[in-house]
Amino acid sequence: MLSLDTSLTNRNAATVLRDGLARLAQGEAQVDCGKLTQVDSAAVAVLLAWQRDAASRGQSLVIVGVPSQLAELAALYGVDSLLQLGAQASATGARDAQGTVSHRH
Repeated sequence: MLSLDTSLTNRNAATVLRDGLARLAQGEAQVDCGKLTQVDSAAVAVLLAWQRDAASRGQSLVIVGVPSQLAELAALYGVDSLLQLGAQASATGARDAQGTVSHRH
């Protein structure tokens, strides 16, 4: 399992992306986001890139432990279903009882 550190932002996205692609090439198919406390749009971009890479290899990437902030960003950009985060976002409380995403600015 590829376990992410506490931060995935523009500052470290290139390094995290490269390291993750190397792990995917070795057959890794699960990403644990449980430690993430700092994310921005770069985190969504990295996950999408990993998802594309896994799909090109015929693998399914499983993303677990998604923090609500990351799930909210993915929903805001309309890619939560591409990353298959919808059920996880509900489980982590990113959505209210009606299923809408609450955005904090």
